[in-house]
Amino acid sequence: MGFADLLNEVGGFGRFQLIHVTLLSIPGLLMASQNLLNNFTAGMPGHHCTIPNRTSIASSHNFSLSEVDDRQLLRAFIPMDANGIEFLKCTRYVKAQWHLLKSNISAIRPTNFTDFETEMCLDGWTYDKTEFLSTIVSEWDLVCTLRPLKQMSQTIYMGGVLSGAIIFGGLSDRFGRKALLIWSYFQLATLGTCTAFSPSYVTYCVLRFMTGMAVSGVILNAVSLKVEWIPTKTRTLVGTLSSFFFTFGQMVLAGIAYSLRDWRKLQIAVCAPFFIFFLYSWWYSESARWLVLNRRSDEALKHLHRVAKINGKPEKIEKITLEVLESHMHKEIQSSKGTYTAYDLIRTVVMRRISLCLMIVWFSTSFAYYGLAMDLQKFGVNIYLMQIIFGMVDFPAKLMALGSLTFLGRRVTQGTCLLMSAVMIFANIFVPTDMQSVRTTLACLGKETTIFLGIYNTIITHSLINRLSIIREGCTI
Repeated sequence: MGFADLLNEVGGFGRFQLIHVTLLSIPGLLMASQNLLNNFTAGMPGHHCTIPNRTSIASSHNFSLSEVDDRQLLRAFIPMDANGIEFLKCTRYVKAQWHLLKSNISAIRPTNFTDFETEMCLDGWTYDKTEFLSTIVSEWDLVCTLRPLKQMSQTIYMGGVLSGAIIFGGLSDRFGRKALLIWSYFQLATLGTCTAFSPSYVTYCVLRFMTGMAVSGVILNAVSLKVEWIPTKTRTLVGTLSSFFFTFGQMVLAGIAYSLRDWRKLQIAVCAPFFIFFLYSWWYSESARWLVLNRRSDEALKHLHRVAKINGKPEKIEKITLEVLESHMHKEIQSSKGTYTAYDLIRTVVMRRISLCLMIVWFSTSFAYYGLAMDLQKFGVNIYLMQIIFGMVDFPAKLMALGSLTFLGRRVTQGTCLLMSAVMIFANIFVPTDMQSVRTTLACLGKETTIFLGIYNTIITHSLINRLSIIREGCTI
């Protein structure tokens, strides 16, 4: 007899569980936006050195440019690459090369451009606003020598995710899942929205770091609070179905980003709704298991009675007493008297093997998944379309995952998918960059086969000692 038996007595997966899981899953629509937001807020627009405007050129040189379009005009100021196709992004001619306006492309190609004196973009850059109206790149000129700062912002955010996994994971075992989840919602809503008003790059990175911490707090505690109120036999199904919120959220992000195209507005759009989640999160029931293990059995009993009432099992209220509750969880109460540390993950041979395997798998899968999903511009396809495609491929993948986990088992499914993902991603290395369709297809298939891991580890890492395992796995991100 255990807590799972008590859950079955108060209705199993009933009305309460349906409402509870749904409310916990809805924020998942915007959780994908947090991790993948950099694709759009830090998108790299086309750019070149700023050149004088037409009016000043005409007055300075006393001739008309009415028959010269903007691209032709750039040829007099901006060098082209070795193929004569694209303009260089970080240099310009010291003196305008007006003779190039009278030459066609074929005549220019043999020219030795190194003979023309060039300089850095001393007057800043002009950005193409076709794809993005504004990003942090165009806001703070994170191009050329400052280009590494574009990726640094994402690294800092993921550093926050790592820190949040360590800090919030431990605090939730001390103060409860509900309390930490409520705080994480509030922190994400507040600091995420404040990020949109960042006056500088440094402020932006600091706020993104704090937002990343809140994201970990939401994910870890939402998963725990969700799983601990679900009967064991339905966890795989519920875990798979609720993960569709995260999947659909990837397409929601593409739609919002396409509609706004301004990084500040986009930042507000994906963070402000967490104020709503914060307000209704007070309805959640704290984990009865956690309450009992922390000597708060009276509160746990009240929550169980509440669940029984919502599930239409009022007759169970009188039958489930404090004595019944504690007798069902006697073994868990006894085992909770010990103090667990990270050392317990490697203390026994079995735990050492499981922990090591999960950490390696998490590291490799996270590395592959985010390596594909966090730099969509490299595929050469419209970034908004690519984001939708990357979201859509998860739907059939998760349905196949559900069937495979049910009929083939977890280890077979996990091993097969890791092998397939490795093959797809490795094969993409040898595909020429001009074969965009092939590269995109392989990337989508590679990403598709990585989604099985989350479902598998959500189920296997649920006990108190495995709670520490989730924290360690979070570090691999």
